[in-house]
Amino acid sequence: MPVSVTRTTITTTTTSSSSTIVGSPRALTQPLGLLRLLQLISTCVAFSLVASVAAWTGPMGNWAMFTWCFCFAVTLIILIVELGGLQARFPLSWRNFPITYACYAALFCLSSSIIYPTTYVQFMAHGRTRDHAIAATTFSCVACLAYATEVAWTRARPGEITGYMATVPGLLKVFETFVACIIFAFISEPFLYQQKPALEWCVAVYAICFILAAVTILLNLGDCTNMLPIPFPTFLSGLALLSVLLYATAIVLWPLYQFDQRYHGYPRRAADASCAYTHPHSVCYWDRRLAVAILTGVNLLAYVSDLVYSARLVFVKV
Repeated sequence: MPVSVTRTTITTTTTSSSSTIVGSPRALTQPLGLLRLLQLISTCVAFSLVASVAAWTGPMGNWAMFTWCFCFAVTLIILIVELGGLQARFPLSWRNFPITYACYAALFCLSSSIIYPTTYVQFMAHGRTRDHAIAATTFSCVACLAYATEVAWTRARPGEITGYMATVPGLLKVFETFVACIIFAFISEPFLYQQKPALEWCVAVYAICFILAAVTILLNLGDCTNMLPIPFPTFLSGLALLSVLLYATAIVLWPLYQFDQRYHGYPRRAADASCAYTHPHSVCYWDRRLAVAILTGVNLLAYVSDLVYSARLVFVKV
């Protein structure tokens, strides 16, 4: 559903002054087209450098390789659609899809630019393979900046009618689901929360809020917001409020039951035996607990911001 962004209770609708030439090779000469070419080239170079020396062994290397290949493929599809003027035939809402993807791609490349060198490259022996891996990390950083620039260029401005995913709450939905996925990766060991109902409740909170945010994104990408039994603005407000309340419980319960000795927690890292053994591709249990606690706070702040910014949106039918 298109929305109009406003800072007051009065909605002012304006037409964007920037036009994009589609259905022509001239689309590549526009600033956004050139930016997407930079994204395409940087991700292609990144995975090519790594593939040429087979430097993606292990889960961290596999994630980085997947990120670069995925971003390259989707960016190529977007360029083909715009060059061919096929937006109307694209199965997803073109008003929402490119910026949603750009936001996810920026976060994916950011994670790879941090995880790949810190957990993989620094443990490699000096030589050609390590040089290729360092160069790939550099191009990954370039891709991250390029995708982030696209988000900054195409996000909604006050008074502009646009798709929901281009607004701050829409972009926050992307961020919330991404952070939730990282949380799921850290709690992949059931040992961290089983046998403790309070911690199992926290895992349920992460899952419920992730599913609701993902459903919101999918509804907008598919232009299916009119299928809801309640008005979409009401759904968004209720979703944001519910998520804030659920995460408020998790931000209290997770640290309490993970780090308080009264609840059989580990207040110090040295008390966790799993942290006595270091491995370049693994994270000990105490570090996982701490990471989840921090990410829970980050997502809580994101949901609070989501709730506040949602009040500044005015939904219109066009």
